[in-house]
Amino acid sequence: MKRSKIVVISSIIIFLSALKTSAQVGIDVSITATIAPPELVAYEQPPCPYDGYLWMPGYWAFDNEIGYYWVPGVWVRPPQIGYLWTPCYWEFADGFYRWHPGYWGPHVGFYGGVNYGYGYSGVGFVGGGWQGSHFRYNTAVVNVNRTVVHNTYVDRTVVVNTRVNNRVSFNGPGGITARPRPQEQIAMRENHIRETSVQINHQREASRDRNQYVSVNRGRPSTPAMNTVRSNPSSGENHYSPRANTSHLNNGVPASARPNNRLPNNYSDANNARQQQMRQQQMQRVQQQQQQFNRARAEQSQAQQQHMHQMQQHFQQRQMQNHPQPNVQRQPEQRGPNPERHR
Repeated sequence: MKRSKIVVISSIIIFLSALKTSAQVGIDVSITATIAPPELVAYEQPPCPYDGYLWMPGYWAFDNEIGYYWVPGVWVRPPQIGYLWTPCYWEFADGFYRWHPGYWGPHVGFYGGVNYGYGYSGVGFVGGGWQGSHFRYNTAVVNVNRTVVHNTYVDRTVVVNTRVNNRVSFNGPGGITARPRPQEQIAMRENHIRETSVQINHQREASRDRNQYVSVNRGRPSTPAMNTVRSNPSSGENHYSPRANTSHLNNGVPASARPNNRLPNNYSDANNARQQQMRQQQMQRVQQQQQQFNRARAEQSQAQQQHMHQMQQHFQQRQMQNHPQPNVQRQPEQRGPNPERHR
């Protein structure tokens, strides 16, 4: 009876642990691709239209039928006061590019180390913070409409004035090698809220616009950023422009100090060749790992056999000590009469 109670309690603990784990990863969607996402798009951030709205950086989403398409950066309303947005990111592992969706939470978690700009430099967010029920915007990093947004301050110490040599949009081999920091790991275990219905509809609308498809725009979508989800795309200042004065990827670095984001004419061929090479390298690593695993398993099996043999010998010795064989007295050999003796 006691053992039954222990089993029941253990099952309940495992069940509750599974519920907790599913609540943490429930916002994850299993989306994978076999080719790398294009480089991030350079654009100018439109001003924040309403007080309390937060910036969601633009990103490359994927669909099996249309491939990659650009979801414009946009100002959105958080689901509740005090929550911040952790952007989505792509991760390359085991020969596939896996999608990690963004989420809302009390702190910004890990987003692959991708430098989305405008406060999202790869670690955390420096574009502002909550002060009570109001959000304060750091205008050294983000762009706001000061006629409607008055909770602002200027902190230039967080501005990253380093030149960006690439706009890689994924984490892993061939991309960004960042790993979650301790504070990001803590944020990843907090209670999260998945993207709002407005954000989901925003991505759905982008998937219906052919001008956002990388197969059509070759990495230069017609609408890289928007003021709000329901408004029309902003005018030319929010469209892609290779002559933009600022870049969201450099937090204010002039365009003259940034590399050009134009894709070469042979982008598809070069990307396919690069992906093939990366897949070959990944297969080689998998084969090496499999060989190491087989050797380790063979050594473990041999060690287990030796251990079992030693245990069997030890058991036999103990059996002999605990149960010694009885001494059998040898009976004298009976012989027949000696005929010579009676002669």
